Amino acid sequence: MAVITISRQFGAGGRTLGNMVAQKMNYQFLDDQIIQEIAQHTKVTRDTVISMEKDAGGAISRMISSLLSRDYMDRLTGEGKGYLDEDVYVQALYEVMAKLASEGDVVLIGRGGQYILENHEGAFHVLLVANFEDRVKFMQKHYKLTESRAKSIVASAEKKRANLYRKFGREDYNDPIHYHLVLNMSRISLERGVGLVCSLVGN
Repeated sequence: MAVITISRQFGAGGRTLGNMVAQKMNYQFLDDQIIQEIAQHTKVTRDTVISMEKDAGGAISRMISSLLSRDYMDRLTGEGKGYLDEDVYVQALYEVMAKLASEGDVVLIGRGGQYILENHEGAFHVLLVANFEDRVKFMQKHYKLTESRAKSIVASAEKKRANLYRKFGREDYNDPIHYHLVLNMSRISLERGVGLVCSLVGN
């Protein structure tokens, strides 16, 4: 039972390609389910997890984490209720990703899967890259954005991605040494990329 992790530069088409691979191989495509599992694991709402992921590494989150201890937050929220900061999020992410990977035949999108499942037997790690201009065009086409809005989103997402990986103590997420396959989506089509991933896993 294989596990495929899809890492990507924002706008390179990782979520789209991952979904296409899952459909072709009859695998589970896990993205929203990861959010739901983390929410259940930490006893917070789904929206809280989404907010944390959007603000990964953000100044507000860091400030709150440094000012408020876990014990203080427990007293504020009441016994048995959940709590989520960046450290709790990362710990939950490790446990949730390992659990989902153990089920096999899954495609996992982003969130440091290439590190968390680095030594997981049967895991294949894929990285999608593309030049900035092509990523902006992808966002314009698939999400109906203006060019200026797409540029802003891609640039902002890259900063947040870098901040998240610092929580893993890693800043080498674009290093090909961590991956079985690196796809330059400025050079190939989505369909070709899907075929290459399926061929890798199938063989």
